[in-house]
Amino acid sequence: MIALLNRRYTARVATSKDEVSWAQALRARCFGIECAYDVDQFDVLCTHILIHSEADNQLVGCFRMMPLSGAEISNSYSAQYYDLSALEKFSGRMVEMGRFCVAPAQNDPDILRLALGAMTAYVDDNAIDFIFGCSSFAGIETEKYLDTFAMLTARHLAPKRWLPQIKAPCVFEYAAHLRCHPDLKKARLQMPPLLRTYLTMGGWVSDHAVIDRQLNTLHVFTGVEIAAIPPVRKRLMRAVVG
Repeated sequence: MIALLNRRYTARVATSKDEVSWAQALRARCFGIECAYDVDQFDVLCTHILIHSEADNQLVGCFRMMPLSGAEISNSYSAQYYDLSALEKFSGRMVEMGRFCVAPAQNDPDILRLALGAMTAYVDDNAIDFIFGCSSFAGIETEKYLDTFAMLTARHLAPKRWLPQIKAPCVFEYAAHLRCHPDLKKARLQMPPLLRTYLTMGGWVSDHAVIDRQLNTLHVFTGVEIAAIPPVRKRLMRAVVG
């Protein structure tokens, strides 16, 4: 069972319905949902990770992981928005990481660092070959993220053999339109921290962003092949586990 500790935070698996409800309540706050809890049909299929502050035991972050095979990827959360039929041919074990959120006003990078340590422990314990999910940008205005999308187009698009196709009714096909030279500093500053981390791991993205008006986000499908993660990066992530 995952249980990680650093000087300020603890990451562990939720072990009861009440603990999963804590995560669902935090998600509702972070995503601006009017209901008290953010709940969907995937929750019962997932392992939920809770990150607590050591000082006051407050829940400061959470995410969930759902194991799948390539043949099962059409049953994932992401498959609601992306045509992932190409990835059905992936022969290894997969996990979908989703609903990652950090409590409002919490901006300590150690929260993300510990979350990635917990994810690494899960990947190692379950012999996972591929991590995927939806990386979200705040808001649905594409103009503010044009430098980021241009950089993704130039450097980080999915290999053609795995490239997700369009499924959602409302998308921004950024790779078809953005061929400019982005301001790299601005592009990185605009990028969600989790996506930035995935890219340092050798991750890649879809060639379009889904416009999700319900959650007021733009998101791109993101995949990381474990075998492609640079050895130095793997050592750093496992150091958190240790």
